[in-house]
Amino acid sequence: QVQLVESGGGLVQPGGSLALSCAASGSIRIIYGMGWYRQAPGKQRELVAFITSAGNTNYADSVKGRFTISMNNAKNVYLQMNSLKPEDTAVYYCNADLLANFIRREAWGQGTQVTVSS
Repeated sequence: QVQLVESGGGLVQPGGSLALSCAASGSIRIIYGMGWYRQAPGKQRELVAFITSAGNTNYADSVKGRFTISMNNAKNVYLQMNSLKPEDTAVYYCNADLLANFIRREAWGQGTQVTVSS
């Protein structure tokens, strides 16, 4: 009984900015970390950024210096995306490493489309 809901996707021009949000809800006892993955058509899903509950972050090389991940209230994760490029176009998925009902597992959101195009 865990749900991750993303919001903030949309269309933006190259060089523009966009912010994504994800809220976790349900019978969650602990969230160890949350992050964002993305998948473009014909490509594998890849890690974009991840943040632990302690505040440690990890970014894909392709987004370093442009994207910033943050988390607050131990259940919400945000991704600020700046200097967007066409190659950033993908469906972005929220991910959480969590403990719910005595089981540690990953949870996934349904995804939100980000399109970078002129």
